[in-house]
Amino acid sequence: MEVLKRPLITEKITVLNEKGVYGFIVDLKANKGTIAHAVAEMYGVKVVSVRTMRYGGKPKTRYTKSKVTSGRTSAYKKAIVQIAEGEVIDFYGNI
Repeated sequence: MEVLKRPLITEKITVLNEKGVYGFIVDLKANKGTIAHAVAEMYGVKVVSVRTMRYGGKPKTRYTKSKVTSGRTSAYKKAIVQIAEGEVIDFYGNI
């Protein structure tokens, strides 16, 4: 199971990056301990706290020429991770 799916890069999270707070989309089955261990192992930082949020999928409808298609978007889980003071995660270093 890959715990960290991708980093969250939004305006709110980018402002919080200066305070040592980072956001990630994580696996639905991941708990706070496994998220903290995965971030510490991948980025080499000390994790202070982890907050998680689960989001259900939203209903979506698409109208085409031939028919109306209804479905749902995928559910996902967000993790807000605070790292130790003075440490930084560089998402753009590998680009």
